[in-house]
Amino acid sequence: MKMVRVEFLGPIQKEPIELEIDNLNQLAQILQQDESLGEWLQNSAVAVNDTLVSSRDVALKDGDKISLLPPVCGG
Repeated sequence: MKMVRVEFLGPIQKEPIELEIDNLNQLAQILQQDESLGEWLQNSAVAVNDTLVSSRDVALKDGDKISLLPPVCGG
C-alpha cells in the first residue's frame, strides 16, 4: 500500500486526508462512503501530482498527491 494525500479543491470544503491505497479505484470506493461527497465524485476531475488523469487504473506511488477538482462555473 502507498500513503497518498487527497486534497479537495474549490467548493468541496473538506480537509485533506491521507490514505493507504494502491490505485484510484480504491480511492473511489473509500470516498463513495462519504455521503457529503456523492455529487462531487460524479462530476469532479482527478489530478495526480497536478496532472489530470482520465483512468482509475493509474498506479500510485508513495507520497503522491491526489486532487479532486470540481467543475467551476466562470462568471
